[in-house]
Amino acid sequence: MADRRLQVFHTVAKLLSFTKAAETLHMTQPAVTFQVKQLEEQFNTRLFDRTHNRISLTEAGMVVYEYSERILSLYGEMSNRVGEMTGDLRGHLLIGASTTIAEYMLPRVLGDFKLKYPDVQVRLHVGNTDKIVHMIEDNSIDLGLVEGVVSNKSLATLKCCMDNMIVIAPQDHALQHHESVSAQELLDYPFVSREEGSGTREVTMEYLHQVGIDPEDLHITMELGSPEAVKGAVEGGLGIAVVSEATVLKELALGTIIALPLNPPLARPYFFVYQKQKFRSLVMDEFLEFAKERCARDMRVLPPRRESNP
Repeated sequence: MADRRLQVFHTVAKLLSFTKAAETLHMTQPAVTFQVKQLEEQFNTRLFDRTHNRISLTEAGMVVYEYSERILSLYGEMSNRVGEMTGDLRGHLLIGASTTIAEYMLPRVLGDFKLKYPDVQVRLHVGNTDKIVHMIEDNSIDLGLVEGVVSNKSLATLKCCMDNMIVIAPQDHALQHHESVSAQELLDYPFVSREEGSGTREVTMEYLHQVGIDPEDLHITMELGSPEAVKGAVEGGLGIAVVSEATVLKELALGTIIALPLNPPLARPYFFVYQKQKFRSLVMDEFLEFAKERCARDMRVLPPRRESNP
């Protein structure tokens, strides 16, 4: 393994926090501090300035950080190349996923992947689409899986699968006898929305634009930060919402909400995102293929609704 002191230093320098580095590395904070102190003693200079409970890199620290990026990247490439020759898939993979994907799709995928490749260590970071894209941009993670469109041309995107979007409403809602919900009808009821930066919100607003409706005309009563919160608000009678069908299978089975397709239909792609110029390890390539196959298999389609009597 690459010099542990260098790995610990690199994590602290990237996060500019001993506490966050300890959490990321699953170490105690004193252990992290000890590793950095040893590296400073090796170079006989301070690598961090510590003032007012904040840290920053010294000039020497910036030099060490730049070289540590290259050293650790080359070490990862070396490990993966040797693994390719021996057929032994092992290593680390840092994945970021937007909230809907992380909560409803990835747990099964990661569980199956771990069973097949027990020597691969996968760490998952969760946030909305904007946050995950920023983490890819600053190399905090190796691979992202997001719902929204990625505009940064320096990032590569690879379509994973399609996700069906539906309208959900409380039981006994005025929509209960409808076969579908038109885009125009979304304006007729209180609307529960995801927060700014969410892929679900972005795709919903873009859908309205495409059918000639101003999203500003939505009667948004709440903006919430997770699919679970949105579902809870709808169950509580606070409005209707547009969500991924994959997020409401339990509620549909329990009968706590109703779900209807949109007219015209709305489906969105899930995208893998990664740095174009970054070396793609064998572990990443294998996970990409594995996840694409599992996601395509597991995505559910809303079954046709039965005729309802008014």
